[in-house]
Amino acid sequence: MLLAGLALAATTAGATTASATVEQKPQAAAPIDWTACGDYGGECATLKVPIDYSDPDGPTFDLAIGRIEALNPAKRAGVLIIHPGGPGASGINPFILRNAIPAESALRQNFDFVSLDPRGVGRSTPIKCSLDVVEQAPTAFPATQAEYQSWLAYNAKLSTDCRRQTGPLFDHVDTTNAARDVDTVRAALGEKQISFFALSYGTQVGQQYAELFPQNLRAMAIDSNMDHSITSAYRYLQTTTEDLEGSFKAFARWCGQTSACALNGDNVTAVWDKLHKQATEGSLKDPETGDPITAEQLRVLLFESMYDPAGSWFDLAAQLKALAGGQAAKLGATATTKAETVNYAYPAIWCSDWKWNVSGFAELDQYRKRLEAQYPHTKLSPFWSDVMTCLNWQGKVTNPQRRLDITATLVPTLVSKGRYDVGTPAAWNYAAAAQIPNSRILEHDGVGHGQYRNSTCARTHIETYLTSLKLPPPGTRCAAEYPAQPPATTKATDDRRPVSATGRPLH
Repeated sequence: MLLAGLALAATTAGATTASATVEQKPQAAAPIDWTACGDYGGECATLKVPIDYSDPDGPTFDLAIGRIEALNPAKRAGVLIIHPGGPGASGINPFILRNAIPAESALRQNFDFVSLDPRGVGRSTPIKCSLDVVEQAPTAFPATQAEYQSWLAYNAKLSTDCRRQTGPLFDHVDTTNAARDVDTVRAALGEKQISFFALSYGTQVGQQYAELFPQNLRAMAIDSNMDHSITSAYRYLQTTTEDLEGSFKAFARWCGQTSACALNGDNVTAVWDKLHKQATEGSLKDPETGDPITAEQLRVLLFESMYDPAGSWFDLAAQLKALAGGQAAKLGATATTKAETVNYAYPAIWCSDWKWNVSGFAELDQYRKRLEAQYPHTKLSPFWSDVMTCLNWQGKVTNPQRRLDITATLVPTLVSKGRYDVGTPAAWNYAAAAQIPNSRILEHDGVGHGQYRNSTCARTHIETYLTSLKLPPPGTRCAAEYPAQPPATTKATDDRRPVSATGRPLH
């Protein structure tokens, strides 16, 4: 996802005490063999990085990195590491090759941008899985004991296949290792300190970097935050569904107040509820193909549209209007490929970080019923798949959930959040900030994932802090920013959040 979508250590911390010792082992900077890449003055290279940091002299893999130098060297504030989201998204593609943060940005003027394809992703020894196995993925929350058992069997099959196709790196792609990779990049660049900026899953990398290497941070701004302290599967499902429901209600209010919205003048909530009921009953059909449109497909459409109101809400309203009128409405499709294997990092990384103690189908079914009663319009966030995917996963859970343990003196951290955010709910951001000493919360009162993208006010404060180290005053709030007219142009694919090999949402 874009801002949609950001050193070798001789010791390794235990799975539940990753920050027990602040790590600081500066390395001599070896020359990096940079080569030109992209159309915006970028350079790309690879670094040899240990597969297992507990064995720093053991097998390595090539970590792909990229940089673009500051446009105003006289005001250069150092290196800004921009970590991508996902997990499974490339940082090189948007930030180095495609100029996602444009030249007029204060960040682009004042920093050397450095990003990477994290271990297991893209150019950095990607997690590979057999395409035919990936395409067997279940697509619905289990409705019966048999469907639940099918999920467990599939997860075991997929994880076994991915390990076989990928090799040793498969068991070493957790977020703690990703944080150590960031410091390897810092050391290779010869920088004493870095500034760090990330969205969504990348914020978890930043949080764990602050545990391990606080002395190496000049500044950190983390936007739309993960909360890796959630241990309850129900709490995870509840928080994500809560912000989906809140986002939908905000969309309905916006449409009622926006004359250019296709559903303006209609009861948006009633239109949605009727379509969802028809989809649940199996009576909602695609007029072009006659195929049924499932309730899950509708919820994914809604969910994806809540990431970027300016780029998506007009389209969402038009699609719902078309469906309600019995007309065709494209709900999106996953690209097809003839390859035998596919890059599929999300579950391998995710299930290295998250372990869910779910007793069985009956427990999950009770969760679903409680959530459908509590959130009557949206029912259940599509991020239920984050729980289901890891049940009976055969990979190692090397970085399970826990509270952050940031005990060393830390530079201020700017934590930006939205009022409703389906990708990283508001509750997660408050919880993360509470675990980070000397943090400052920046509130955006609107809907969206990635406040740097969705709020010009938030973007200004983020850029001001990173460039000048000036934080917004405590209690600063940015007003909601919603579109009054449809966008003049359609955004490129990379301006939206990525999806997995199965088309499932990513953080």
